[in-house]
Amino acid sequence: MRQRRGQPGRSAITPSSGPGAEPLVPRAGSERALDRPDPAVRVLCVDDHELLVDGLAARFGIDGVIGIVGWLPNAERLLDEVARVRPHVVLLDVEMPGPDAFEIADRLRHMFPHVRVVFLSAHVRDAYLAAAFNAGASGYFSKCDDLKVIAGAIRQIAGDGSSAPAAREFLMGPKVRARCIAAQPASTSRRPKAPRSADGQPKTRLATLSPREAEVLRLIGKGLSRTQIAAELSRSAKTVDGHQDRILRKLGIHTRSDLIRWAIREGFAEA
Repeated sequence: MRQRRGQPGRSAITPSSGPGAEPLVPRAGSERALDRPDPAVRVLCVDDHELLVDGLAARFGIDGVIGIVGWLPNAERLLDEVARVRPHVVLLDVEMPGPDAFEIADRLRHMFPHVRVVFLSAHVRDAYLAAAFNAGASGYFSKCDDLKVIAGAIRQIAGDGSSAPAAREFLMGPKVRARCIAAQPASTSRRPKAPRSADGQPKTRLATLSPREAEVLRLIGKGLSRTQIAAELSRSAKTVDGHQDRILRKLGIHTRSDLIRWAIREGFAEA
């Protein structure tokens, strides 16, 4: 469920501006940013919760290196605003009104190859993680992650802002990384690295499914029975049962009802 505007909800990032206070972040097109010292790392924030963005700006101000130079409530004007304020990093929410966040991130990397995109969202799904990587993003973080972790990642991704960023990395916050670590046996390392495929993409449980298994999961998420899925795919019910058994095993889920809930939570019912 989408949060109401200006209410970040359960998040490690809390707004510091009180009622009636002047926003800490300039809106798109505002010249107020020109009156402020130019930060070493310039961040353009795209999120439909203004108070949350003001909270980010206040916390980044403590950091002293990162500064939010602009804010957009959706991605409709993102490309124009990137050209205007010249950020090093675009901090982008996933679920907002307007253009698809992953499509706009892909366009951004082709039009402005030196600008890095970092997703910051309350929604952490395996499919979103894969879409962010495929769109060329440099990271994905949960709004529940500690701000020090997010700020450190932004500094690492942008460098000091004085030159083009290094070769692309894909950094993940603790909550996001845990989804990948859970896909493999527990590591004895104190700071385990998230498993990745040969191309560097984070390896989640969902990524272990075959295309046919993913299709069966999508139909399960839509509420179809085994016989309905068999008819939809022109396969026998026994074949569908085999796919379902493999899906359960790969995802670490024990019952079909739990699988349905998982599929709905991960957005398969919307596909």
